[in-house]
Amino acid sequence: MITKDEILNLENILYGAIKNNDTEILDNLLHTDLLFVVPSGQTITKEIDLQTYREGNLKVEEIIPKVEELNIIADLAVIVLQMDLKGDYNNKPFEAKYRYIRFWKKFPDGIKVVGGSGMAI
Repeated sequence: MITKDEILNLENILYGAIKNNDTEILDNLLHTDLLFVVPSGQTITKEIDLQTYREGNLKVEEIIPKVEELNIIADLAVIVLQMDLKGDYNNKPFEAKYRYIRFWKKFPDGIKVVGGSGMAI
């Protein structure tokens, strides 16, 4: 069973890894078979996501999350949140509000993100 506190803690670790461009932590948090729909509508994999950070294409300076919903369904957690993001993507500054849904699943080696989606609001 997963707890809400575990997921909120993992979300905070995820935000820190994104802000600090920490691909090692991201690698540990994202499941090998991750599928994520980014705000442009493109579906990305774990490797595509990590490559974005490795190449320095995405730099996030500020993340302000606001959790809207968090449901625990046995060994799966579904979280919906709004996030104010500020940063730089492909050398172009951005500042926007997004809504994300993320799916966390418990595995023998820990709880990992298995999927999700983000959209500008």
